[in-house]
Amino acid sequence: MSELTIFTDTEATQPIWHSTDADAIRKRLNAKNVRFERWEADRDLGENPDAETVIQAYQHAIDRLVAENGYQSWDVISMRADHPQKTELREKFLSEHTHGEDEVRFFVEGAGLFCLHLDGQVYQILCEKNDLISVPAGTPHWFDMGSSPNFTAIRIFDNPEGWVAKFTGDKIADAYPRLA
Repeated sequence: MSELTIFTDTEATQPIWHSTDADAIRKRLNAKNVRFERWEADRDLGENPDAETVIQAYQHAIDRLVAENGYQSWDVISMRADHPQKTELREKFLSEHTHGEDEVRFFVEGAGLFCLHLDGQVYQILCEKNDLISVPAGTPHWFDMGSSPNFTAIRIFDNPEGWVAKFTGDKIADAYPRLA
């Protein structure tokens, strides 16, 4: 179940708002120009799908986003607990960063935790299968895939280079709850 927990950016132990209601989450995030929607991830991908299988299964969803926003490229990130670089990748994504473009993800399996640093608050969004999130360009954020990752997400980009991060150097992510 998707969740949104909001903290102040100075108090990481006491949330100021929490919900598992998808409509309430969408409204809160849309108010901050963050797109959050529940889509249908209803294709059988098998046990450990390769990128081509995922793209073929969800080309219709990719085409919809491309038609809406003119995105130029896409790929698939799929992480499992046995991935040999899971620790290094988790640490990389846990550092607060921004992008020069929107960060768009459609979760087709599993879950991950997006954390947005907006207007003196930290928004922690547990995205799960069926969740589409688009974090606006320039938004400071981090992503936690957990210590035993298990997710597959389609990543959609404005540029052909794909994922390009500008790390802020802020250690704020270290203070907030992480995905188990």
